[in-house]
Formats: sequence, structure tokens, C-alpha cells
Amino acid sequence: MRLIAVTLLLLIGCSEAPPTENNGPPLNSVTPTYALSDPGNWTYRGFPGGQYPERSILPAAHRSEGLARARMVTPLGSTGLPSPTGKIVLLSIGMSNTTQEFCNPNPSGQCAAGSFAQQALADPAVDRASLVIVDGARGGQSAATWLTPDAPNYDQVRDTRLAPVGVTEQQVQVLWLKVANPGPAAALPAPNADGYLLVSQIGSIVRALKVRYPNLRLVFHSNRTYGGYATTPLNPEPYAYESGFAVKWVIAAQITQMAAGNLDPRADNLSYETVAPWLGWGPDLWANGTTPRADGHFWTRSDFGSDGTHPSAAGVQKVGRLLLEFFKQSGFTRCWFLTAGQCS
Repeated sequence: MRLIAVTLLLLIGCSEAPPTENNGPPLNSVTPTYALSDPGNWTYRGFPGGQYPERSILPAAHRSEGLARARMVTPLGSTGLPSPTGKIVLLSIGMSNTTQEFCNPNPSGQCAAGSFAQQALADPAVDRASLVIVDGARGGQSAATWLTPDAPNYDQVRDTRLAPVGVTEQQVQVLWLKVANPGPAAALPAPNADGYLLVSQIGSIVRALKVRYPNLRLVFHSNRTYGGYATTPLNPEPYAYESGFAVKWVIAAQITQMAAGNLDPRADNLSYETVAPWLGWGPDLWANGTTPRADGHFWTRSDFGSDGTHPSAAGVQKVGRLLLEFFKQSGFTRCWFLTAGQCS
């Protein structure tokens, strides 16, 4: 997903300052301000914040289903049947940033220093006997290149990423998904906003994933990192920020469909009983530049390369750490990611 620089998008706020809370950022911000994981009764361009329909609260039924599926993750043989000598494959899917942060293997298959997989493989708490971490993300592969199960990207993953390490599509049970589009031009709340397009694309992608990986149980989504340092139109603000709303709305669409039977008009059918895996948040990657979010996470210019969009070595290590912390600490991952952990 690399494009040549042309212009830099300028974000223009309201002329009249909205009310604030505790002298903090505007509660009804029109520019990217809060991370979706930040608490509080805030909105962005009229859209409520938070990662779930009820802001920070994951509905009990969706949580219970996710935990049940997490506990079902077990070593599988090459045909997808349980086996004491089988493997659990954790796969990534996405574009250039995704592969850089997840592993970015060299020709010998070794992951880049500081990447998630490199950090995980060096951590003695991680189950390295059964767990196989495979980077299926590829540079230049936007969301549009993963939409259908017959897309060439999936054959590439099968033949050049899974097969070389001795695992199959039938052994993929957990996936980290981070996708985007290059050169977005319409921001929320425009009807043709890229955030809305991403909702439709992610819906198609997760259905394609379930076809290619029939034993896929859990998909964890992440948004883009901060785009305020971008020097190209590849994916600057507010589009990097609004990718988080796309993730939120896809997960909300599955929650709503399973609770009430209503299909989201953009995401379409996301039933985890038939056509899709269970969907949840992975680590929230966005923060408002050097302004720390509620948990202290922030981004500096040195965390990015020359285009201000792709991560530098420091940025790779930062995302790698966030991913590792998530998989070690999440109640949906501990029982299969760690040698001694419980999903709860």
C-alpha cells in the first residue's frame, strides 16, 4: 500500500470551541481526539465513542460466545481434526503495515526484530509447542484484495506462508485482521465515506476467511495507527482514525444480528453460527499523537518512517508490544496462547 506523495490533508475544526470535560479534549470533537478505547461520554462528528454499542461494555452474550470459542481452540492435525501432535495457527491478514507489525518475514522466514511474532517467540510464557504464528499479510494488499475466498491473496498465503512451516488452512483457528484502503477521499459522515466502505469490505473479508479457514473460531480486529504525521495521501487523518469506527461498526453489526436477527445493510450477514467467525477487538492502535490516551499510549514522529504512515523500527516494536500484551492478557486468548493460562 505505498503511494507517491502529492498533498497533505488539512483538518479544519469548528470556529466555536465545544464544551470540555476536566479541561480535556472537546466532548463533541469534529477532529480525531479520543481513542475509541478511551472512557467517557464523548462523540466524534455526532458518532458515540467507545468500542462497542454500549461504549466500553462488551455485551454478556457476545462475551460468553467468544469465551466458549476460545476454549474450543485446540491443536489440530493437517486435516483439521483434533490431534495431540497438532498445531494451533494464529494468522494475520492485511496490508503493508500489518505485515511489518506482525512479522514481516525475510526470505529465510525469520521475523523482523521488534515485530509481534519475534517478541512472542522470545517470550517463555508463550506456548511455542502447539502455537504456530504465521504472517499472511502482504505489502500493497488493500482491503479490496481480500474480499472473496477465490482472491489470489489466499492462495499466496496457503502456498508461501502456511505450507513452508508445515501447516494447512484447516489448522488456522485464530486471526488478527487489520485492513485499509489507499488514498481515501471522503470522511465521515459523508454517505460515501471510506469508513462506511470499510464496513462493507470487512464484512466480505470475514465471510471469505470462514470459507478459506473452516476451523476459524476467533478474529481480532485492529484499527490503524495515528495518521497525523502523514506526508502522503496514502492514509492520513481523519481516515486512519475513522478506520476504528469501521471496526466498531462491524463488531456491533454481529452483536446486533445475533441478538435480534437484524442484518446490517453494509456489513451484511455475520452470523457466527453459519458464515462468519466470532468477531472482537484486538488492541486499539490509535492515539492522538503525543497526547497520551487513557492508558498512556501515544505516538511520536520517530515511530514512523519517512512517509509518516508506515512504522519505523520503533513503531514496529510499539505495535508488537501492544499485540503481545493483548494476546497474553485477553480473556479470549490466554488459554491457547500461553503455556499456562485460562480463558475467562
